Amino acid sequence: MNDRLRDVVVLGGGSAGWLVAGLLAAEHGELRITLIESSDVPTIGVGEGTWPSMRDTLRRIGLSEPDFIRRCQVSFKQGSRFDGWVRGAAGAAGDRYYHPFMLPVGYGDVDLVQPWLARQADRPFADVVSPSVQVCEAGRAPKQVQTPEFAAVANYAYHFDAGLFGQLLREHAIARLGVHHVIDHVDAVVSHENGDIAALQTREHGDLKADLFIDCSGLASRLIGQHFGVALKSERDVLFNDAALPVQVPYAQPDAPLASVTIATAWAKGWIWDIGLPSRRGVGCVYSRAHASDDEAHAALQAYLDATGAPAERPAPRSIRFDPGYRQQFWVRNCVAIGLSSGFIEPLEASALALVELSAQRLCDELPMTRTSMDAVARRFNDDFSYRWARVIDFLKLHYALSSRTDSDYWRAHRDPATWPERLRELLPQWQLRAPARHDFGRNDEVFPSASYQYVLYGMGFRPDTQPTSAAKLQAAQAAFDEAARQARRFVPGLPGHRSLIDHIYKTET
Repeated sequence: MNDRLRDVVVLGGGSAGWLVAGLLAAEHGELRITLIESSDVPTIGVGEGTWPSMRDTLRRIGLSEPDFIRRCQVSFKQGSRFDGWVRGAAGAAGDRYYHPFMLPVGYGDVDLVQPWLARQADRPFADVVSPSVQVCEAGRAPKQVQTPEFAAVANYAYHFDAGLFGQLLREHAIARLGVHHVIDHVDAVVSHENGDIAALQTREHGDLKADLFIDCSGLASRLIGQHFGVALKSERDVLFNDAALPVQVPYAQPDAPLASVTIATAWAKGWIWDIGLPSRRGVGCVYSRAHASDDEAHAALQAYLDATGAPAERPAPRSIRFDPGYRQQFWVRNCVAIGLSSGFIEPLEASALALVELSAQRLCDELPMTRTSMDAVARRFNDDFSYRWARVIDFLKLHYALSSRTDSDYWRAHRDPATWPERLRELLPQWQLRAPARHDFGRNDEVFPSASYQYVLYGMGFRPDTQPTSAAKLQAAQAAFDEAARQARRFVPGLPGHRSLIDHIYKTET
């Protein structure tokens, strides 16, 4: 039991399982990695948005970006756009803001907020400090034809077909990285006397033994939840959404403009995501069953599809239900949960796959490992990811807490400070006096930087008290504003259209 880990079993496929298996195999070729999945357990298949970190993840596992784009119906994502979250008037002037992936020009070096209030408060904060909004509004891609793969002019992530992504990862992991793939049903978990998992008992392949087991079994949480009985820490009292109705719809015209942001449109009792892929849109209504019936959510989704030009003939949406929360522990003995098995809150800001990446990379960084050292590793992992989940919840709640909407119990409850996380209640009065800063967050590798909080705070209409600002600080900030404007003037005409770049990548397949 004191020897180094040699054998790893990943339970569950999909994006999470194959990302974990691929990263481990790419960075630790000495490991024997087996992924087991059942042929009769479908994946959720709706995680279609990522963070910019996915570029580095794909590079690490050795995937080609052009191949990935062609195989997985990929489009570029430069951030998120929020419609109707402030006053409930989606599409109306002033009730739209962006959370771009590009950091503000001068971020970390210059105080941008007070000079913005003093000189350009009539313009949205993101428009003033970043060229991203103009690039997205103009329908531009985040890079040029000649830009190397994974490199960027404007920071970007991806939208993709989650089912196709899982297939590509599986093929690559098996053919190029040596991951052993087993398709079988797990009937039982076999334990050592000390409580460690010894093996997974399968119907056709016998006992699959390993030193470390990674639970990527999705919402079923077969190992951490069912076997070890680790409870879910419910966040239903903070973030109420517990259901979604996703649907895939074609464009009215095949050459329709291709959005390079995730569009999140609020409705009276939830919100609707809209992700543009080259050949279709992925749209879904997110809602709280305590505040809306399934029929109300379905009607809201259909009304949105009608308003955004979806064809009249469209498939029926699927129904997904989830319990918003995360596990009280993620790593127990020789088992670690990654992906939906570790928890799920809601799809706002696409944190699910990002947490998979963070968890998998952390696991890679801890190797090589012995069973003797594993308990200490597990304690640190549990502490770190409990912190990260809590920060995700803080950030997501910020989108709701600052709304001025009063058109339903759903929004009124979100605005009630009694439903806010304690840390958010502490920080908002401080942010009334000053901008969110790096020292507000306890770790160097925060899930969301202070810049993200600034984009959402000021996009939602939050205005800190004005403070005296020296001429030197005003001048430094103005230089940053001018540079952001110069970048926008350069990027918009210099970057290709989003769809035209995707079409070019398809046409240059070798």
